[in-house]
Amino acid sequence: MNDGLLYVVATPIGNLGDITLRALEILKSVDAIAAEDTRHTSGLLSHFGISKKLIAVHEHNEHQSAEKLLLQLKAGESIALVTDAGTPGISDPGAVVVDLVRKAGVKVVPIPGVSAVIAALSASGIVQNGFLFHGFLPASGAARRKNLELLKTQTVTLVFYEAPHRIVESIVDMANVLGAERRVTFARELTKTFETIYSCDLGAAAAWLQADTNQQRGEFVLLIEAAAIKDAEEISEETVRVLKLLLAELPLKQAVKLATEITNEKKNILYEFALKLKHDE
Repeated sequence: MNDGLLYVVATPIGNLGDITLRALEILKSVDAIAAEDTRHTSGLLSHFGISKKLIAVHEHNEHQSAEKLLLQLKAGESIALVTDAGTPGISDPGAVVVDLVRKAGVKVVPIPGVSAVIAALSASGIVQNGFLFHGFLPASGAARRKNLELLKTQTVTLVFYEAPHRIVESIVDMANVLGAERRVTFARELTKTFETIYSCDLGAAAAWLQADTNQQRGEFVLLIEAAAIKDAEEISEETVRVLKLLLAELPLKQAVKLATEITNEKKNILYEFALKLKHDE
């Protein structure tokens, strides 16, 4: 008997009209649906007139459930993996299941669709070079600030998820660690009735949240302005000389790696500066 297929199916993050035609076809055709919250998924299926066997796969049982799902897939069943909202495995359960199934040689098929990260970026108007999706920061203030310290020099847009009960304290920490002058874009309750997209400096963000408690409700995507890239004037002449010599002889990544070891400058700063040099050429 041939193995079944595991479909990783993105579902709406609010507006049910955002589900794709392909996702509906898959949900109707599979033998079972593995869901983060079977009650939530029951509502989604009922809305579209779909009746299927549901299997609970959440953060507390994902490892055990993955083994059971693998047995079903090996028996020839096809299964759709969904979370409560958005794409499985993106700050939601799913990655453990997918990893185990792929390692066992069973085919995994992505059914793309809604992603809160991409939705927020698309409506933000941010034009900086690239982004780093971090997901949720630690709940503990000390651990959260430590994470932010590690991220503060990143020269790409930083993207976070945050829960309503932590949004104010997280924003205060971001202002203190990343800098009050950095811009933040709030993307709140995307695709839902009270969707809000708002930008301001981090230094003013906590006051904006506290001025209207309604803005502290719902799920958040936070987009933080990238750290400034050092200009040539801020990098020593010797470092620039070394980097240019290496770039003339080596591929960019290798040149940056060696320049970092020689000059003790931060790798991400040299990498961004090397990209600028190449672009100027």
